[in-house]
Amino acid sequence: MQTTRDRQVVVGADFAGFPLQEAVKGHLEARGWTVTDLTPVLEEAPMYQRAGFLVGKEIAEGRFEKALAFCGTGMGIHIAASKCPHVHAAVCESVQAAKRAAAANNANLLAMGAFWTGPRLAMAMADEFLEHALGDGYENWDGFYEYHKIGYDECEAFDYEAYKANGFNVVDPQEHPLGAEPPGLAY
Repeated sequence: MQTTRDRQVVVGADFAGFPLQEAVKGHLEARGWTVTDLTPVLEEAPMYQRAGFLVGKEIAEGRFEKALAFCGTGMGIHIAASKCPHVHAAVCESVQAAKRAAAANNANLLAMGAFWTGPRLAMAMADEFLEHALGDGYENWDGFYEYHKIGYDECEAFDYEAYKANGFNVVDPQEHPLGAEPPGLAY
């Protein structure tokens, strides 16, 4: 698997997200990342859902730890990528949200929308998302990692039919207390 520790990431875009993808890709490459681009030619960029499927499969097949996906809003490509197994996608429009998606939700795909996310903001969002993992930056919040790991694990193992058969209750729910928010925490 290509990991963020090895500075490896996969990207993909539709026609609307392509210019933003190119800006972020150039930024990451300048910072030493190896970027595998599944949609390198604007004129050949697939529809948003197909670009999402392309990027999502790289996570689902275990080839990449994290991915970046770009379309006009970030929403469509996020929905499509989320149809692939093991994809935990997040649409973000701020640096703080991108960091939190990685650190609290263990998201492995960040979707961005080129209609309202400028290149410099997208570059900063990619940096925070790629350089953080579950629990990072919240080490002094008692129970933060354990609480959010349960959320990730339940999402990863979610079986709708088992959930339905169990009266729409999580099968074998786990619990871990989340301590009080540390004073002065800034997201």
